[in-house]
Amino acid sequence: MKGYDRLGPELARRLGAGRIRVNEPLAAHTSFGIGGPADLLAEPVTAKELGALLQFSRERSMPHVAIGMGTNLLVRDGGFRGLVIKMTGFRALIVCRPREGGDRLRVGAGVALSAIAERAAELGLTGIEFAGGIPGSLGGAVVMNAGAYGGEIAQVVEECLVVEGDGSSRRLAGPALGFAYRSSAIGEGQIVVEALLRLTPACPEEIRRRMRDYRLQRERSQPLGEKSAGSAFRRPPGQYAGTLIEAAGMKGTRVGDAEVSTQHAGFIINRGRATAADVLALMERVWQAVQERSGVQLEPEIRIIGDDVPP
Repeated sequence: MKGYDRLGPELARRLGAGRIRVNEPLAAHTSFGIGGPADLLAEPVTAKELGALLQFSRERSMPHVAIGMGTNLLVRDGGFRGLVIKMTGFRALIVCRPREGGDRLRVGAGVALSAIAERAAELGLTGIEFAGGIPGSLGGAVVMNAGAYGGEIAQVVEECLVVEGDGSSRRLAGPALGFAYRSSAIGEGQIVVEALLRLTPACPEEIRRRMRDYRLQRERSQPLGEKSAGSAFRRPPGQYAGTLIEAAGMKGTRVGDAEVSTQHAGFIINRGRATAADVLALMERVWQAVQERSGVQLEPEIRIIGDDVPP
């Protein structure tokens, strides 16, 4: 298998040595705490830098993948052969001037959803309270149309800026975003840099009350203190994955240190030293049990990247 770690010094000269890492363990960049090393990990902070990285990757036929805070991500144990681009350096959160629409926020892809919700509440803007307890950053939330409690990112995104695989930039708006349940039309070859969010003026006290209610619901129902990647499976139409998994008798089932949460069966947690192989084997067992019990074929919601360890 071809490794690209030898290109580290050349890439460091272009971006700066402090923001290029070679053979970087990806377990340190995911909420699961699981994953082998990336040949190269880069942390750009501007669209121009990101474009240069993508051009570098393209010129060398080097695979690349963009990640955010790693909260919906499982990296296989063999790691990633190529370039991992970590987008958490895109942290701008700008309140648009009244003449531009004072109900709008221009937000970088690396800003945490919780920070966006808090800032909107301070400004008396409603529409994104649902995202206050969703772990992760805006870029990934836009790509997967993240949502909770009846709200979803599609309801507030007016446009977004993406960088294409050739390093060029492009703005997407309206139908071009192609939002659907936990998905969008933003392709693998496009990386979200920022989004323009359109919110609605409302009473700050009422906004904060809703945020508190959502937080309490999460604390009661989800294993927030455990290492996980959020919901392991997408919600089937008209049903709930966690309910189906519990009905199939899988709550508390373990493979190695990977466990179906006893608090919420929709979550798989890392009890200490779980490997990606453990998690994937457990997901397969859950899939089989649910399919046999209810006939429903669950679809993963966790994003899975990288290579298995060679035999």
